[in-house]
Amino acid sequence: MEHVDHIELPDQRVAVCGDWHRNLGWARMLSRALPFLAPDVRTVLHLGDWQMPPTETDEAFSETSIERIYVTLGNHEPWDKVTKLQNQYPGEAIRVSEIIWLLPRPMRMTIGGRRVLSLGGAASIDRQSRIEGSTWFPEEAVTDHHVAEAIAGGPSDLMLTHEGPAGTPVHPVREILRTNPHGWPAEALEASAASRARITAVWDAVRPELLAHGHMHVAAGGRTEDGRRVASLGRDGQNGNIGFLDMNTLRMTVPHLSIIRGYAEQWEDERVERERRAVSVVKSMDSMAVDGLAPSPEALHDAQDYVDGRRTLDELTEDVVRRHTRLPEKGAEGTP
Repeated sequence: MEHVDHIELPDQRVAVCGDWHRNLGWARMLSRALPFLAPDVRTVLHLGDWQMPPTETDEAFSETSIERIYVTLGNHEPWDKVTKLQNQYPGEAIRVSEIIWLLPRPMRMTIGGRRVLSLGGAASIDRQSRIEGSTWFPEEAVTDHHVAEAIAGGPSDLMLTHEGPAGTPVHPVREILRTNPHGWPAEALEASAASRARITAVWDAVRPELLAHGHMHVAAGGRTEDGRRVASLGRDGQNGNIGFLDMNTLRMTVPHLSIIRGYAEQWEDERVERERRAVSVVKSMDSMAVDGLAPSPEALHDAQDYVDGRRTLDELTEDVVRRHTRLPEKGAEGTP
């Protein structure tokens, strides 16, 4: 729909999300919680393994403040289609729906005055269970060319990746890499290590204050001896999948999963209640029409306030009485 080689946003706070894996139900849950958690946030920075259907995703966020989702692509993406698209517009961010943008490798942005570097891609450690060209694509890999271009862009304040760095300060991620709990074969582990080494080469060169990544399905953080921070975000359905990042301090607030679910349920309860009020108003208007009456503009305004929950029925009744009740004139029959 659109393609640009430069992105500059004034946003002082953004949402950062880990893997969603085409989980539309999870996206809808987040979209229902967002108006309560962060009504000021306009931008989502997604860290890959996206795979979301564009039209349905637009619809899910249509009642939120979200205006754009920038996707740093992961390893589990339809790289056959993505690569063809990116080859048409090399080095440019491509808008594929009303709010979804796919970022190239690498992509430089400015958000809230901060220098941001996106470098997508990662090694599929489960590739032996996938079919090349169908469910796994060599194009997923971070290449030496990507690394050279990312480094050439100079220092960055914030780095967005799917793959995490080697020697990560995030302890739970280090333990997974050390123990290999899923028993991945040596060949896959070697490819994963090579991919992390490329990310590390960029990380060490551009030296961001914060690197945020997905891929490991672990929500945790850590700090290196020289003060650089790494944030690993969880996957869809996990605690720590979404965080709200202050672009001034580069500090991230991560709401607990129970809070997200609670707000999503509250949104659902409010939606059901709004529909109930709307049905009640329609029935009342239909009754008036049967009697040959038409609602005044004031009555329609009152009805909309009731449907939207701005005023209760008792408040409306009190207001109607106040507006339409007149004190008797002095000297009128039956008055002192």
